[in-house]
Amino acid sequence: MSMQRIANSERSVRLDTLPPMSQPPDQPYRLPRDRYLDLLASDSDRFADLLAEADPARRVPSCPDWSAVDLFWHLTEVQWFWGTIVRDRLSDPAVAEERKPARPSDLDALGHLFATVSEELRDALANSPDETPVWTWADDQTAGFVLRRQAHEALIHRVDAELVSGDSTALDPELATDGVDEVVRVMYGGTPSWATFTATAGRVAVRALDTDGAWNLAVGTISGTDPDSGHRYENEPAVDVVEGARPVAEVSADAGTLDAWFWGRAGADAVTHTGDRTAIDALEAVLRTGIQ
Repeated sequence: MSMQRIANSERSVRLDTLPPMSQPPDQPYRLPRDRYLDLLASDSDRFADLLAEADPARRVPSCPDWSAVDLFWHLTEVQWFWGTIVRDRLSDPAVAEERKPARPSDLDALGHLFATVSEELRDALANSPDETPVWTWADDQTAGFVLRRQAHEALIHRVDAELVSGDSTALDPELATDGVDEVVRVMYGGTPSWATFTATAGRVAVRALDTDGAWNLAVGTISGTDPDSGHRYENEPAVDVVEGARPVAEVSADAGTLDAWFWGRAGADAVTHTGDRTAIDALEAVLRTGIQ
């Protein structure tokens, strides 16, 4: 689809087709525990299989600062860290960091380490009820948060590994729908209690065409001072999932494409945009701040 601007006359006709949106409750697309565990395992295994055969020096198209072996190490240390947090019921991340293994010097050793830590992560999560208290960087300080987050972490980095290998496969539609929900509510959304969200553009409807996933996003900025660090955040780009008013623009695609787009793993032409170009531009500006 062309990214050309939509004329005002055309825009007003299109907006007549966008209904007001009523938002479902928080985490409406959450999957059962067993589904997260199964998908975490299958996506982690595919990730490892692809990178074990890849040129270690090949750049990762979606993360150009990384080589394939950097990507392999990244998910290895991530899964090791969270496996340690959950298994040992840690409340302080510094304890886990102190135990972090050294990065292996060759690909085979890295592959063996990944297989070990990935299995340990799955075991720790399988043996920890969702309500188990553990440290996380979010308000939700439970093993259930880690399980959901790591299923999505493995999925997105599986996509990275597929981009390296040139062998892309479809994203699970249910997991991808939940992934969009997580990215708009947690990764780019979820205004902290100490911050203020200010809308700077009209609302944008986001629709997953194959699963009926739907979100109404206010696009704007947050400002405030983190009481823990003392750091002042000023006009940081963000979104907020809201109810009510009619959106002025819409972004739509199948759930897998939307999830990849929000994570910077699909180009702007992979999704369909309609409506107010200013609101779309504001949403894209938030996404350009980037998450890995």
